[in-house]
Amino acid sequence: MPRLTLRIDVSADAFAAYYRGAASRVVVTAADGRRISLPANLLRPYLRADGVHGRFELEYHDSGKLIALKALAG
Repeated sequence: MPRLTLRIDVSADAFAAYYRGAASRVVVTAADGRRISLPANLLRPYLRADGVHGRFELEYHDSGKLIALKALAG
């Protein structure tokens, strides 16, 4: 199954828009330069006081359907 490495940096203020319902998706750039649109709710487990920051791995089916998003160490 394909995987993409993502760098995600969303401030707490920007993430607040998702909680208010003003936005439902987050657009991030993969390591290979592709822009990926993710449902914002996928980032909730990784939300901290300063937002969501770090490297993540996105695993998906060949059809493009999401399987999992997980944080990477470092």
